[in-house]
Amino acid sequence: MKSKMTQSTELNQEVMTALHVDNVDTVYFSRQDGLKEADKIHKLPGQPKGPGCSSLGGGAMSELGPFFVESDRKTLYRNVHAWNNAANILFLESPAGVGFSYSNRTTDYVETGDISTAKDAYTFLINWLERFPQYKTSDFFITGESYAGHYVPQLANLIIKNNRNENNTIIKLKGIAIGNALINENHCVKGAFEYGRSHVLISNETYNQVVLKCNLDDGNYSSTECLKAMQLANDEHGEIDLYNIYAPSCIDSSSRNSMAMDLKKGADPCLSNYIESYLNLPEVQKALHANTTKLNYPWTECSDLVGGSNWTDAPKSILPEIVQAINSKLRVWIYSGDVDAVVPVTATQYSLEALGLPIATKWSPWYQNQEVGGYFVGYKGLTFVTVRGSGHMVPRDQPGRALTLFRAFLKGKNLPVSSSVKSSS
Repeated sequence: MKSKMTQSTELNQEVMTALHVDNVDTVYFSRQDGLKEADKIHKLPGQPKGPGCSSLGGGAMSELGPFFVESDRKTLYRNVHAWNNAANILFLESPAGVGFSYSNRTTDYVETGDISTAKDAYTFLINWLERFPQYKTSDFFITGESYAGHYVPQLANLIIKNNRNENNTIIKLKGIAIGNALINENHCVKGAFEYGRSHVLISNETYNQVVLKCNLDDGNYSSTECLKAMQLANDEHGEIDLYNIYAPSCIDSSSRNSMAMDLKKGADPCLSNYIESYLNLPEVQKALHANTTKLNYPWTECSDLVGGSNWTDAPKSILPEIVQAINSKLRVWIYSGDVDAVVPVTATQYSLEALGLPIATKWSPWYQNQEVGGYFVGYKGLTFVTVRGSGHMVPRDQPGRALTLFRAFLKGKNLPVSSSVKSSS
């Protein structure tokens, strides 16, 4: 993509192409090699907003990749906090039906689920390593956010299982990190309403009605009275971005004062619109080696082909998978932006409490650029981190803090603490 990435002279290599999983599935991936000082470590993020959302548009081009799209919808600018400052990065649009990934079998779109997604992702990784064998000896980490609370531990455990067969290609998996992770459905619902009340998004009266009419502990929300109480809560919080309750709303750039926001200093709420326009430009798709079969639908950040009623398997709790990853001695980090109301920090805390892990490092603030970046606590086998001032998409809302977190995760070290706080190593 030379014509669009002339600013990337520091990058070792950029590869964007499609790779066949089997004879009918084609998945799209983007590899962005690290800068010259980057460690030789690889990463595979999951979907940012749930089943059916793109790690290319929703992850690479709006959160942690090296380039973002300008408001003119055709020009790129450099992300100085890109995660390939610290590692080699691999993005995957998965499962088939997401972004530029597709299948020749329509049944693959109506029979999707957690299990098939993990199997396809694993098959892709094996095929990818066979195509690029120079990376077989590199340490490998998997990260993601949101529904990656399912994807990441499931894929990690499948890798561990298949690594036991000495005849298989070995993936040197070292750890996983998940942001604002959907881990347990009941904890998420309960935590979301508690978060809404504590952050004055809904009234105490409505919260009390939800607690009274809905059994938030057993996950049965189907009664008429419960649904009415939940709808009232939805009405009360108004038209805000629940993924970041303090973020501005997107106003189309044609009606916005161009001086209202410096796009380089903060996340542009309209960035997703710019990305969608950009990735549907014919010249961009050609440069990306994408959509070579001329799909009869446009690229979208989240696909209507995947998820919803077509998702055939999704356990209500992924806690057993988390435990399995911990028992396999993987490095396990879970982090939460603290202004996300969709998968809020309160939900994650309920899930961590359910794990019952002993505390190894006490709760402490961590710092980035001499400011509190958030808080962390070390459990036996798991580290939990909050990111202050960030919503659901941590690298987008707090890019500097996200990169600091990512570097610490890769090194397996505690986040920076003030001199007045004793840090365990």
